[in-house]
Amino acid sequence: MPSYSGRGVHGQVVRLLGARIVGGEFAEGEVLDVRALGAELDVSLTVMRESLKVLAGKGLIDARQKRGTFVCPRAAWNLLDSDVIRWRVEAGDGERLMRDLADVRSLVEPAAAHRAALRRTEADLVALGAALAAMADARGAAAEEEADASFHRALLAATGNELLARLDLLLEPGLRERDRLVHAHGGADDPVPSHRAVLDAIRDQDAPRAELAMLDLLAKAAEDLGQVSATRADMN
Repeated sequence: MPSYSGRGVHGQVVRLLGARIVGGEFAEGEVLDVRALGAELDVSLTVMRESLKVLAGKGLIDARQKRGTFVCPRAAWNLLDSDVIRWRVEAGDGERLMRDLADVRSLVEPAAAHRAALRRTEADLVALGAALAAMADARGAAAEEEADASFHRALLAATGNELLARLDLLLEPGLRERDRLVHAHGGADDPVPSHRAVLDAIRDQDAPRAELAMLDLLAKAAEDLGQVSATRADMN
């Protein structure tokens, strides 16, 4: 899901409170003193209420009569929300998040590459090729992140399965955060060769080779993250 685009005071309050909740400053079930928080942040109750609505939409809080506004159990949080993902990383929960993402990708993407090789259309090849070209031409982390997301989105679409295609909603927020982490710590090698190997196998309609190429790509992704973890450990 896309991140919250609110700016100004309203957006700042959403980000501050969201990060504090995800970071554990407010415990699950804890009732929030909305007026006190508004005074602390020096914002009006109107701003607080609008900000809390956004956080409620992310599953972080809820409000009930006679109980007030409270922090929801973690099981209710929208863990696929891009803001929640980013707040988790900022709170130091990034390693667990990336491990979970790698598990999901290992289950989904090799099988998706296999099916894409069997079912791809010329339009799918065009979309994959365009994403790969954008990856090769990308200058800067934001452009590389967008190209990578486009490639994996096109891969899922190339399976010809509408339900598989919509798994981009599950994978993409975490994938984008993973790319930001890797690029921020200089841990990424050229991603084009591993992605080109997947595309070439899909173009050749070689399903076993496409699956193996995706497994190789995921192994490279894990290696990049390992380098980031090592770099961060050295810095600490």
